[in-house]
Amino acid sequence: MRSPLPSLSPEDRALVRHRLRKPVLTFLALLGLLAVNVGLGASQPFAHVWALELGIAGLMAGIILLVSMEVLKEPPLIRLFSGLGFFWVCILVGMTLTDYLGR
Repeated sequence: MRSPLPSLSPEDRALVRHRLRKPVLTFLALLGLLAVNVGLGASQPFAHVWALELGIAGLMAGIILLVSMEVLKEPPLIRLFSGLGFFWVCILVGMTLTDYLGR
């Protein structure tokens, strides 16, 4: 299968680059944060590294919520409910951790 890029005009190529910039940068940011998280987990540089790893995971979830789900472009009511949904997911994960750590 041949690539359709050679048949595009320069304006169309610029439009493709413009539209792909945000998803590619988001992917690279998530990939970098994943590499940091894996590196911290593999090396264990200090005793309570889990707190930093949890913060990085929360940052990754926030990036997905804001960029990939495009919550910033939505009306305020949808932003409110997406934030509340994220908050409830955090509560559920916290309760699950409490159950596992309490046994």
